[in-house]
Amino acid sequence: MITEKEIKKLIEEHFYGSEYFLVELKIRTGNRINVFVDGDHRVNIEVCKQLSRFLEESLDREAEDFELTVSSAGADRPIKLPRQYRKNIGNELELVTKNGDKISGIILDADENGIRIEQVPVKKTKKEQEKVILDLKFDDIKSAIEVISFKK
Repeated sequence: MITEKEIKKLIEEHFYGSEYFLVELKIRTGNRINVFVDGDHRVNIEVCKQLSRFLEESLDREAEDFELTVSSAGADRPIKLPRQYRKNIGNELELVTKNGDKISGIILDADENGIRIEQVPVKKTKKEQEKVILDLKFDDIKSAIEVISFKK
């Protein structure tokens, strides 16, 4: 049986010394393997293709058949790792805290413990609203996704 540990080790070997890293790995029934990767400056299709080829060559399909999908942890995927938050400094995120609060804001800073975020004010009036800066620990964040805006 193909194990998560085996695949993680191969991915770490392939990405060693690079800006790319594993975000999520799922092995479903029937050896359906889904790999989601990211990088400090985004991931392109070539990175996914190279990793897919490496894994295909490293796993023995003769011994055990499998289905492999390698994808970037794109904007439609939740942010899971501190490294991904650091990559998104200056970008807007939508967060849900573990106590259910919903926060939209611009990431100002991120370290190994948490993030500093400038909350985007809800535009109720035309008056200038006061900036609210929050410090959140990763343990307090339930989910986070990048807000894609085409207005920039």
